[in-house]
Amino acid sequence: IPVFILAGLLVHCVFLVSIFDIYFSSPLVHGMTPQQTPLPPPAKRLVLFVADGLRADSLYELNSNGTPRAPYLRSILENNGSWGISHTRVPTESRPGHVALIAGFYEDVSAVAKGWKENPVEFDSVFNESKYTWSWGSPDILPMFAKGATGDHVYTFCYAAESEDFGAEDAAKLDIWVFDHVKSFFNSSRSNQTLFSALNEEKVVLFLHLLGIDTNGHAHRPNSREYQENIKQVDEGVKEIASLIDNFYGNDGKTAFILTSDHGMTDWGSHGAGHPSETLTPLIVWGAGVNYPQKVTSQFFEDNFLKEWKLENLKRLDVNQADIAPLMASLIGVPFPLNSVGTLPLEYLNSSAHFKAESMFTNAVQILEQFKVKMSQKKETTLSFLFTPFKPLSDSEQINFLKKIRLYIQQQKYDEAVSVCKTLINLALEGLTYYHTYDRLFLGLSIAVSFVGWTTYVILVIIKAHTNLTKTVPANEKKSTILFYGFASAGMIIALFLLIQTCPWTYYVYCLLPVPVWYAVVREIPVIQDLATNVLSLHIGQSIGFLLVCMVGIEILVFSFFYRSALTIGLLVFAGWPAITQLWIQAKTRALIWTLLCVLLAIFPLMPVVGREPNIPLVIAAGLLTLLISFFSLVSLCKSENKYRDIEDLKVYFYQMFSVALSTYVVSSTHNSLKDKQGLPVMNQIISWMTLVSSPVLLLLSPTFLFQRLFSIFLSLMSTYLLLSTGYEALFPLALFGLMFAWINMEQEALQHYGLSLKPKLAVFNFTYAMDITQFRQLHLDDVRRSFFFVFFIVTAFFGTGNIASINSFDPASVYCFLTVFSPFMMGGLLLLKVAIPFVLVSCAFETVQVTTQLSSKSLFLIVLVISDIMALHFFFLVKDYGSWLDIGTSISHYVLVMSLTIFMMVMNGLAQLLTTQRLGLPRRTKHHST
Repeated sequence: IPVFILAGLLVHCVFLVSIFDIYFSSPLVHGMTPQQTPLPPPAKRLVLFVADGLRADSLYELNSNGTPRAPYLRSILENNGSWGISHTRVPTESRPGHVALIAGFYEDVSAVAKGWKENPVEFDSVFNESKYTWSWGSPDILPMFAKGATGDHVYTFCYAAESEDFGAEDAAKLDIWVFDHVKSFFNSSRSNQTLFSALNEEKVVLFLHLLGIDTNGHAHRPNSREYQENIKQVDEGVKEIASLIDNFYGNDGKTAFILTSDHGMTDWGSHGAGHPSETLTPLIVWGAGVNYPQKVTSQFFEDNFLKEWKLENLKRLDVNQADIAPLMASLIGVPFPLNSVGTLPLEYLNSSAHFKAESMFTNAVQILEQFKVKMSQKKETTLSFLFTPFKPLSDSEQINFLKKIRLYIQQQKYDEAVSVCKTLINLALEGLTYYHTYDRLFLGLSIAVSFVGWTTYVILVIIKAHTNLTKTVPANEKKSTILFYGFASAGMIIALFLLIQTCPWTYYVYCLLPVPVWYAVVREIPVIQDLATNVLSLHIGQSIGFLLVCMVGIEILVFSFFYRSALTIGLLVFAGWPAITQLWIQAKTRALIWTLLCVLLAIFPLMPVVGREPNIPLVIAAGLLTLLISFFSLVSLCKSENKYRDIEDLKVYFYQMFSVALSTYVVSSTHNSLKDKQGLPVMNQIISWMTLVSSPVLLLLSPTFLFQRLFSIFLSLMSTYLLLSTGYEALFPLALFGLMFAWINMEQEALQHYGLSLKPKLAVFNFTYAMDITQFRQLHLDDVRRSFFFVFFIVTAFFGTGNIASINSFDPASVYCFLTVFSPFMMGGLLLLKVAIPFVLVSCAFETVQVTTQLSSKSLFLIVLVISDIMALHFFFLVKDYGSWLDIGTSISHYVLVMSLTIFMMVMNGLAQLLTTQRLGLPRRTKHHST
């Protein structure tokens, strides 16, 4: 079996990694020549303000009394400059947003693994192309552009990372820090000759990264007074810096200013997904070379913002976020960043038609360069007779386009030149995608073939080893040798074919994987024949009906990943299970409790995703309810005449109950303290971490009798879960635990119902001795239902209170009892712990079911493996790399979830065994009983 498990893990790891290779490899290419507009630029220097986390509506909206939120910026867009909305793409995080703004391409998806922090790939940026860049702001953002730059002409000034505290009194001080440092920088330059002359060069960029708005939005939500006050402070700061710079340069009219944001923010203070509040950001451009406000009588947009913002008469110019990089490059006359895919927004430029046409031509040639490099790369690695080029941009077509544009510019037909440039840009971008996805179908089919083979093999293993449907058939030596050589030669041919094309090594893995997998299946042909004769002798109707029920069940599971309400339907069907199978006749009360708990749990998937609005009273209620239930359980435990009971054991429960009570108190006091802007109390923080560490230890001190140990597991997990809760989700483990408890009892009844075994007394059932059972029974059809229940409950544990798939359903508020200073790994770890707690409950219940129904965990695990592999195959074909970025992120996480579900279940199974069977013995005082 270890060989089988190792093979399984290996195959699943290949399946898991494959999507990143097939769908999400980095689209960036290197080796292009820089393209620069030949005409003199309108501006000598550019000032870029990025207000991190600023939503478009928050800036442009008027206050309730009709005054603008940002008076200075409002007067700029009404009198001096051009404005619009910059549409960002998901993931709406700081790093991808800045890469799009400054380098002109959307963060490549392979950066998911790097947590959007470091440069996963080298890239060129406007800063790198400038003569000098000075930047001020957050240590999370600035260093990556300095690191990617050649030479040392990009200078950064950052504050300490500890300053980014969500629990601080006011985060606007981060922005004030930036403004103050810029002022002192310009003052000091007057007495520093080298700095003074550097500042007076051409092609200079000044970058101010303002993080306060983002931090305030996370801590207090965007509709809060703090967030809006911060916008006002940024407005005043921008006004001061703009006048300071104009004065410094003697109002020479050669400075261009851009104010924008990297991403927006939802009403509940998160970002990362594709909601309009996260993807719509403001863009205001003014100064040298920029168009003045254009008055219009009417303009049409699908949204109603213009009316709300009272800006109907000023022309709104929308751009994609990556278009801002070419705009900056053309304003100060530096080469366009090499990997940029943005299209220059000409309407922002206030320059001659000739300049616009030349700039557009430069833009087109720069994108075409990337296309050429991509094409030659693909051509080199494909056999010439198999290569199908991108037709609309064959070599001759490219030359035609370039000649046509040059001719139009010479004839001064600038508008025609611009429109041909736009066509060429669109074609080049299409061509880039075409070559990037060139091998996708071929690799996808290889993986799918392996998937089907693997699932078939697992089914055969189950039937052969764990059921009595087949007789053991002696293997035919001669046949198996022929088979082996047949498959080996097929593998050789595939490898040779890949070798000729100089494919990357991962291609070998994906294309050769089907060979051993299918070899293992074909070797079992006698088992298949034997099975076929057996199945035909059974009732055909029964078999088909059973298969149909299985398929419908799996489809419901797949649906639940997209629509959480599918879980509700499933749970309501479960509620009716005792009635369908006549179980309720033999155990009415248990069946009734099961039905009620199923209905109760079915409410959770219908609730909105967690974290929108904190509701601390509900968390407190959950804590008190847990204490109430545990009190009654303790009383009943003391009453029961149980000779195995020991006063020492009861102490553990008192400690655990105290821990739950303490957690409830900490949650309420921490949130009150943060509300009053007092920060996180140190005592609370210490208690939180102590609880986190001590709860697993207390759990292992409890006795290993079935109910006592399960109850102890529940109390331990609950005390940690309460600390991580902010709303109704605190009630979820309670309902889930109740249902798991009912499930263990119902499975006992089901065993008797099918006459499979004698009923062991659950009350005196001890986990430690249960592991020695050697008389595991064979599988029965009902065990497939058991496994399905387990997978269903695991998915419910996952999606019951929200959809982990979208990053923005994570609310940083849930970790405020532990820490408030931004630390992505700590916060991520705690949030994952929160997601894992319901999992552990379900896994422990399943472990109990296995042990009490005398099944080997291996046989049930194999059935679970088949169910999750069939689900994974669905998601493999549902993976997207286009559309809104939310869809992309969700589709990746679905596939990764299901694939890691199998790997995860192995871990959980081990953990559940540890939690249910291990016990830490404390040295005890020996008592002398007088008899």
